[in-house]
Amino acid sequence: MALRNIERKADGKSFKTEKKWVDFKDMSNNMKRAAVSAEDQLFLQHIGFDMKAIEKAFASNAKGKKVKGGSTISQQTAKNVFLWPGRSWIRKGFEAYFTLLIEIFWSKERILEVYLNVIEMGDGIYGAEAAAQEYYGKSCVKLTKKQAALIAACFPNPRRWTPKNATPYIRHRQYLILRNMNRLGPLDF
Repeated sequence: MALRNIERKADGKSFKTEKKWVDFKDMSNNMKRAAVSAEDQLFLQHIGFDMKAIEKAFASNAKGKKVKGGSTISQQTAKNVFLWPGRSWIRKGFEAYFTLLIEIFWSKERILEVYLNVIEMGDGIYGAEAAAQEYYGKSCVKLTKKQAALIAACFPNPRRWTPKNATPYIRHRQYLILRNMNRLGPLDF
């Protein structure tokens, strides 16, 4: 958040950090399901790492095409809470270490709660509550499936994409997330 505000200031913008912590029980199940459907459908099964996704991303990146990530919700939480943005082997090493620690000491419910409270969801907007307020003028507990899926569709690049001006690409991602939400099954923590 501090680094993003430095970037905002360098771009001639004012400081902005919209954020409000929300307990897990006070989050919409739609937002929880949308996040898991969009980012890490095996979240409840793995221990912090999705080896197939990592191998797939590594193979794709080795070809020199657009850089793809294979990070799980646990890895992204470790990065967002304890580390800095960027792509380096050093940061990835620290990320793996912190991912293992949070998988050992936190429940899956706690990991998802922290993730949905710290993830960047727009320029200066952090967490599901701030995003719901910014984009829909309501608390995240009241998000519909479509609204939650549209917010989650923007996760890969929340400063470029926004639910306010969803492109056809983002609308397609929303459709895929909605489809995955219907297939996901219960989120039993």
